[in-house]
Amino acid sequence: MQARFEDALARCGAGQLLRAPVRTLQLNVGRRCDLACHHCHVEAGPKRTESLDARGAERVLALLAGSPGVLTLDLTGGAPELCPEFRNLVRGARALGREVIDRCNLTVLFEPGQEDTAEFLAAEGVKVVASLPCYGAENVDRQRGRGVFARSIEALQQLNALGYGLPDSKLGLDLVYNPQGPSLPPDERTLEARYRDELRQHFGVEFHRLATLANMPIKRFAHALLRDGQHEAYMSLLVNHFNPGTIPSLMCRHLVSVAYDGMLYDCDFNQMLELPLGAGMRSIYEIDDLAELEGEPVATAPHCFGCTAGSGSSCGGALA
Repeated sequence: MQARFEDALARCGAGQLLRAPVRTLQLNVGRRCDLACHHCHVEAGPKRTESLDARGAERVLALLAGSPGVLTLDLTGGAPELCPEFRNLVRGARALGREVIDRCNLTVLFEPGQEDTAEFLAAEGVKVVASLPCYGAENVDRQRGRGVFARSIEALQQLNALGYGLPDSKLGLDLVYNPQGPSLPPDERTLEARYRDELRQHFGVEFHRLATLANMPIKRFAHALLRDGQHEAYMSLLVNHFNPGTIPSLMCRHLVSVAYDGMLYDCDFNQMLELPLGAGMRSIYEIDDLAELEGEPVATAPHCFGCTAGSGSSCGGALA
């Protein structure tokens, strides 16, 4: 019998998981990506066509304007830069005085039509959070595709040349690590120091911080676990390392996830599973201020153990 996340919350006295004030609107602009990574919970790829339309982008910006407590627009995908509305979203959010995060896979910067994307991001003061699951070519290429590491390094060097990731620079550049397989991420600070030494010494690359993320047992990664007969063992690993200390900082308490079709979810993982918002299935067209969601329940399921295992995992990295 599969462990219930709700039971784990009850055993530690946490009770039902409820929303705190929403500080981040995370928008998944679509499923199109130039890569098809083995661990991708979105199952994104070059052949996917789902994308936010102009009406949706306009409504997202209106919702952001009507939600003064929301400080950040977090753009993800797929490769968010491939969405036709990407630049309109960035400009609109920055005009509203909001921080904008671009969750960039790095290689997209070399796609046709993206030649000036790095310069655009720098001009708008967008924070770049970039995927780089290892500081060595073999591991990255195994997980993300042949030649991806070399292009990723070239992209990081390009971003550094624009001022991203440099000490005291306001152009934020963070890297994201996820394990190669069914294991928990190592200590974030220790791994960050190793990344910094390796990337600086061999490639002259600088960055601000490293975020470690666990692989979620859903979609593409879940399929791989089942194929290799490792799903049960991985779920047991997550359940056995449940850490109550991660609960106050869980991203689903402070973030709302919006799909390319405008539907609202408690997190990007729930979105991929089409697990309705705990406050009820609502879209961006049915709410004027995300503060209305404060105090409402968060929808949970067994994959939530992935965010609460060990030091915890979120879009910002470790939690405890």
